[in-house]
Amino acid sequence: MEKLPLYSERYGDTLKSTSNPDRRARSSTSTYLCQIGVIALLFIGYLVLLRPSSPCTGIARQTESYKAEAQEEYDNSLQLGLFDSGAQKTLEQTKIPLEAHIMSKCPDAQDCLQKLVLPAMEKISDKVDFKLSFIASVSKHSEEIECMHGPGECIGDMLMLCAANLPFPPTTDEASLPSQYPRTPIIRSLGFANCLINNFSRIPEREFVHQCAMEHGIDFEALNKCASQQNDDPNDGKDGGPPLSGLALLRESATRGEQLGIKTSCTVRLDDAVWCIRDSNEWKNCAQNGEGSQPSALADQVEKLWKERN
Repeated sequence: MEKLPLYSERYGDTLKSTSNPDRRARSSTSTYLCQIGVIALLFIGYLVLLRPSSPCTGIARQTESYKAEAQEEYDNSLQLGLFDSGAQKTLEQTKIPLEAHIMSKCPDAQDCLQKLVLPAMEKISDKVDFKLSFIASVSKHSEEIECMHGPGECIGDMLMLCAANLPFPPTTDEASLPSQYPRTPIIRSLGFANCLINNFSRIPEREFVHQCAMEHGIDFEALNKCASQQNDDPNDGKDGGPPLSGLALLRESATRGEQLGIKTSCTVRLDDAVWCIRDSNEWKNCAQNGEGSQPSALADQVEKLWKERN
């Protein structure tokens, strides 16, 4: 995939919209590519340990170190049969769908993840098919995607989607990937997403994104490549070949959310039905007479569904 040119402006600066300046922040494909292209600057300091200035605490790990850890984790999973095609199919049939629709720079999304989703996932992560989805406006007449909190939010969305969609363990031979390949374990991708959203005002600052990637064992080079791809064809990556680009992943995720009628960040859906909504610093329309906002209630319901279907 052709690399984007490097831009001189500081990564994370607000980009001016190419459309009417009086309208809300809109990021067309060209705007995205300008913004995303700058993420390539992240590699300038790729092999340098960053000072621990982000809210994600811990020591930044070198690339080869966490790639080795990923390979070991993958090898152990193979021994347990976790990536066996038959076993994987069985697991997918029995796991309970759990999905959180968010915007990466939304305060309600931060509360939703940290007060409901993450505490519940600590108890039931092995029993759910979890997906983090994103709310944005996708044009039906052009390649434009508009995010409520501006282009920076769209980049944050794409980074989180890319992190979840990367091959695991990391590989440099993406062209030979099968149509169904092991992706980043949820503990890593969700941890990375939470790291970003924990201080969402800093998205997409270069050091902040880099630190979160290192903190949670996300291959930073692959993350940058995914977010920088110019391809926006949602059909690519499904029949073998490289994974989807960040732009295609966001378009696919936002389009699906629109089709489901999801408009509020954060909306949590369990078993394909709305479980709870976090909006304007309040829990709304939560299941079980409002008790659904409690992690224990969500975990108990997942356990109940799990036992009924297994």
